[in-house]
Amino acid sequence: MPLASAQSLVELVERARGHDAIWQARQAETDAAYSRSEQARAGLLPSVGLQAGANRTRTEVSQPAFTLNASSQTATLSAAQPLYRPANRIAYTQGQRSFEIALAQRDAAEQDLIVRTSQAYFDVLAAEDTLRFVQAQKEAVSQQLAFAQRNFDVGNATITDSREAQARFDLIVAQEIAADNDLRVRRLALEQLVGVPGVRPLPLALPVALPALSPADPQAWVDVSLGTQPQLRQAQLALDVARLETRKAETGHLPTVDLQAGYSINNNPQGTVTAPQGGYKAKSASVGVQLNLPLFAGFSVQNRVKETLSLERKSEADLDQARRNVEQSTRTAFYGVQSGQGQVRALEAAEASSQSALEANRLGYEVGVRINIDVLDAQSQLFQTKRDLALARYNVILGQLKLRQAAGTLGDDDVQAVNALLSGTPAGLPAVPAAAR
Repeated sequence: MPLASAQSLVELVERARGHDAIWQARQAETDAAYSRSEQARAGLLPSVGLQAGANRTRTEVSQPAFTLNASSQTATLSAAQPLYRPANRIAYTQGQRSFEIALAQRDAAEQDLIVRTSQAYFDVLAAEDTLRFVQAQKEAVSQQLAFAQRNFDVGNATITDSREAQARFDLIVAQEIAADNDLRVRRLALEQLVGVPGVRPLPLALPVALPALSPADPQAWVDVSLGTQPQLRQAQLALDVARLETRKAETGHLPTVDLQAGYSINNNPQGTVTAPQGGYKAKSASVGVQLNLPLFAGFSVQNRVKETLSLERKSEADLDQARRNVEQSTRTAFYGVQSGQGQVRALEAAEASSQSALEANRLGYEVGVRINIDVLDAQSQLFQTKRDLALARYNVILGQLKLRQAAGTLGDDDVQAVNALLSGTPAGLPAVPAAAR
């Protein structure tokens, strides 16, 4: 597949948003949470009802004797407006907080989608690099095998050199098969995530210029996470809901006041037992205020308050634990990126050293001071270092994304910045805004 048909990270993240079932399920849950929060508003708004009915009655009277077949129709329109119901207002506030929790969960799901897509993206790139390096090593071992065979044919080397090169070649063939299968599996995982067949990620631009951490202080990242991390926001909002639940339980001792109004029509065209000689139509209207004052409910209110206070203390403990987890995960992610950057620098130096060692061993083999296994080992070390270096670079990029996820700031700007590393115009990942620090 030509490079022009490769997909960028931005493109695949957008496709994942429209295909990933986990993300779509979270969006649906957020919509449901909004509708649920709006349901609580009903406790503050008026309610109106209409009742209507029709009856036919047969009445037989013995003294004086007569029979009455009467029909009647009734219609009642009633309305009520809560005037003082503190529990309803608290329930409405709880509904708003619950919706905010759903929004925080959606933010966490969106950041998780970015990380999962990026992980799958770079897993494919790493598998492609592994296969390419194994094939390059296979070609180098093949050349060394041919060189050893020629030396043996002319009597300049023993059969041992050929046997060693053949054994190494057979091992590389097995590694190539495994690497090819791993690449297929990684591509299938990415295709399932984004819903696009034949995915080929755009590789890193060369020379690779990895972004630096900004800010370079772990405490600055922790400070940001304490204000933006979705999981921490969820725990704080859950504590707010628990406190509101306690206030709602305490309202069990308070009165409620409602404004009620009604209008009814009662039509009896053929009369009734008490007025059998003619029909009538009655209309009535009413308006008033109803007070309901609870006096004793078997200590249920007191026990409910005790229950909610215990749940409130639990939510406070959950918030403390969430804060500690966020601080730890943010610091762990920060030091992971720092360690990865150090590994990249060390592996870049190791790559240059391994290349020099391979050239020296090849020259030594040609002049007879090195044996064939030395050359094969040097080749293996060089290609292993190349694989490790490529993987370390991908891990640094993913580590920075995960650090931003741990701090709760991961977004489309970060994806665009990583995409710039792929498109050939490297640019550092955006720094955390100074205001957020």
